[in-house]
Amino acid sequence: MKTILVTGSTGTLGRHVEARLRADGHEVRGLSRHARPYAVDLHEGGAGLDTALAGVDTVVHCASSPRGGDERAARNLIAGARRSGAGHLVYISIVGVDRVPLGYYRTKLAVERLFEESGLGWTVLRATQFHDLVAAVLGAAARLPVLAVPAGVSDQPVEVTEVAARLAALAAGAPAGRVPDMGGPEVRTFPDLARAYLRATGRRRPVVSVPLAGKAYRGFRAGGHLAPEHAVGRGTFEEFLERRPNG
Repeated sequence: MKTILVTGSTGTLGRHVEARLRADGHEVRGLSRHARPYAVDLHEGGAGLDTALAGVDTVVHCASSPRGGDERAARNLIAGARRSGAGHLVYISIVGVDRVPLGYYRTKLAVERLFEESGLGWTVLRATQFHDLVAAVLGAAARLPVLAVPAGVSDQPVEVTEVAARLAALAAGAPAGRVPDMGGPEVRTFPDLARAYLRATGRRRPVVSVPLAGKAYRGFRAGGHLAPEHAVGRGTFEEFLERRPNG
């Protein structure tokens, strides 16, 4: 069994990774800005990070924010891992970070490269979007009388607990570099996902496909964020919606 640090341990993914690792018998430390005893802001690093990393074998890096700062946080984490002697960094990334020119995707790709160039053992797993994110996007859109979705865009949502299980297995093993992508079981059009969301929540809205502009949108239309050849997930969007409180 290993001593494993999970960053972003209170987040959508990190909490499931931590739980799975504990269930598998590992000693796990959960790190986030507010979770004691390892309450650390990775953007700052410092003594708290060194304390959290002392004696750690593997780091699973789940902390991330579309608001920025991921590269700085990764640099601090890598420097701390070098100081502590941690031998394995595991990073969760997103399918399409090298194909869709979205700012957040570029940042995720940059962090991948920081791990690859760290001089430490590393593993990177790219996954498609979680069911949670798709439901949140559709829920926000459904507040209006018409549910608008991007025209010509599909998605391949995956169950977060399945990604957590895969990350836990990777953390328990040796550094593996870039491993095969992990996609949800189905590629679905956004109108199809929107109608599934409306059925599950008992709402009635017209679903309208709206064309957008820009390079990122073209990347999504081209399916750069999809991994149909790696549709290894099992849980469907409808099954996720059935488990959610209030649909």
